[in-house]
Amino acid sequence: MQPNPNNSDKKPADRLLKMPGKRDRGPVDFKTRIAEHEGEIMAIATRDVVTAQRTTTIIQAVEIMTRAGFRRLPVVDAGTHRLRGIVTVSDIIDFMGGGDKFNLVQVKHGGNFLAAINEELREIMTPHLVTMPVAGSIADAVDIIVDRNVGGIPITDAEGELKGIVTERDVMRVLTTEHSGRRAEDVMKSSVRVTSPDTPIGNVCKEMVKCRFRRLPVVVDDVLCGIVTATDIMSYLGKGKAFEQLTTGDSAEVMGAPVRSLLSGELHTTTPDRNIHDIALEMIQRHVGAFPVIEDSRLVGLVTEYDLVKAFAEG
Repeated sequence: MQPNPNNSDKKPADRLLKMPGKRDRGPVDFKTRIAEHEGEIMAIATRDVVTAQRTTTIIQAVEIMTRAGFRRLPVVDAGTHRLRGIVTVSDIIDFMGGGDKFNLVQVKHGGNFLAAINEELREIMTPHLVTMPVAGSIADAVDIIVDRNVGGIPITDAEGELKGIVTERDVMRVLTTEHSGRRAEDVMKSSVRVTSPDTPIGNVCKEMVKCRFRRLPVVVDDVLCGIVTATDIMSYLGKGKAFEQLTTGDSAEVMGAPVRSLLSGELHTTTPDRNIHDIALEMIQRHVGAFPVIEDSRLVGLVTEYDLVKAFAEG
């Protein structure tokens, strides 16, 4: 379906994908330029970005991200607002027992989780990150997301000052203005790693870091009973639930709880024959990053925001 050029209600971002990029997206439409001095990426980016400093404590950052529902928090200098790094939900999972950043707990603090979470953010943040210039195009953002599997891209000016951030979801919102004939089964991951309700949270963290996943379906005898995300695990810390049962403050106590304790009652799924355009719209509406794909009450796949951005970009 072609957009109506006479429709004055159309957002400027709606037709911005007809721009040159590594993928062939058709002819350039120069009428889609937003402004002479700003790239069109700023038309869809979040400009008022919540940030932290390198001296912010880990628990403070986790609480900010949990409260706001963010998966990432740019780290800037307080005075200049220059970008120094980013902390993502994956960094938090790594710190909570998933990978090398757990050494901060185990080695430096002898397993004392309560001491480790009061360390500064500089200890676990990612200092070298992919950024975009303010003059960047949406096509460039799509290429970065698809080729480098980056969920959020900070936008900086020539001095390195943070000017905004654009996410997979922002890009997907633009891409859903284009219709597609593809269905969930055409784009989903069909070999899905799963976990069981009794798996300790620490083991789930390790699996997520090792495989670079942000979510794991929770299954009993092939039947889906929930999905646990990296954000769920971070919220376990950010909302204080991790500390309710603590007696010693040891990390094993925090990370030994079964993953079933993190599952909410709400579970959104889709079916293999559903159109990806409809799936994308529902993901945006529900503020979720993935849908398990169910057929005959069985889990047959998983479709994520990344899968959808990639599919729409391919046309």
